[in-house]
Amino acid sequence: MAKERKESISGLRDQIDNIDLEILQLMNQRLTVASKIADIKHGQQNPTYYLPEREAQVLRRLQELNGDGHMSDGAIESLFREIMSITRHSESEMSVSILGPPGTYTEAAARKHFGQAVHITDHPTIDEIFKATETGSTDFSVVPVENSTEGGVTGTLDRLCSTMLTVCGEIDLEIHHCLLGNAESLDQVKVIYGHTQSLGQCREWIEKNCPQAERMPVGSNADAAVKATNEPQSAAIASEIAADRYELNVLVRNIEDDPGNSTRFLVLSKRPTPQSGKDKTSLIIAAVNKPGALVELLVPLLDEKIDMTRLESRPSRIGLWAYVFFIDIIGHQDEEHVDRALQTLRSKAGFYKNLGSYPAAL
Repeated sequence: MAKERKESISGLRDQIDNIDLEILQLMNQRLTVASKIADIKHGQQNPTYYLPEREAQVLRRLQELNGDGHMSDGAIESLFREIMSITRHSESEMSVSILGPPGTYTEAAARKHFGQAVHITDHPTIDEIFKATETGSTDFSVVPVENSTEGGVTGTLDRLCSTMLTVCGEIDLEIHHCLLGNAESLDQVKVIYGHTQSLGQCREWIEKNCPQAERMPVGSNADAAVKATNEPQSAAIASEIAADRYELNVLVRNIEDDPGNSTRFLVLSKRPTPQSGKDKTSLIIAAVNKPGALVELLVPLLDEKIDMTRLESRPSRIGLWAYVFFIDIIGHQDEEHVDRALQTLRSKAGFYKNLGSYPAAL
């Protein structure tokens, strides 16, 4: 029986080897076709090698074709984003600016969206991420915009008001925080470093398990890991990726207060994005100073039966107690009913900025 089982496994492994060979051959065929497309694009003025609407359409189609297959939608997205990344890289190298140093959640989000075959440049502040793409140093920026428990990311929201970049994609990333350090026990931890958002997301856990520790906000979770590396009685809130990168011990995993904790990131570029078939549009508006002004701004969305998925206010910095509102709606600005609503909204708003339309996260 054992011999038959061994032969059976051997035969199945032979099948897998043959399938792997077919995958390899098909991947090389894909790259050959992509090179022909690249040759055509090279002859164009300002060629575009990343088409977010096209990639979203391809991924959705593959998920639908999978039907009751063994692969989950997430696995299909992950696999084919890597295939697309390799293909894109064979045509032209793309650069993406993120919040550094290496090992941040922003890097994880960028690699989830663009794959591993992309050139990442890290920057110490959100403002510098924006500037890198605004000045043409990078092709795209990836920035955190909101967290499921802590709300909007202040630096990003403020910078969106002034940038000339447009949103071309969004990324939803599950966030699982770890406490990293070189201490032998939690009692030895005197300082906990972390990004302001991360400290907020782990507030209850810290109060319960490390009440003696001082909380020190830093620019990113990777910054926190760097500091913990050099201070034996300190710890950092960061990812397991950061633990490996900075050779820190994982003292405790999953310390976030909300097990469903996730962060939404935006992908920014200089190019508008055509319709993909399932899109969002992001806006910044300010109401004129009169009673019921905000409600009046939202009426055009109601009239055109447009679903609003987000409404968040921020001080506008142009006057005392003046606010701007960040709004996300379902639909693309080029759709007729969305265009009608936006034109009406723009005519009634004291301030109006369309941040762009883009494929909704899968």
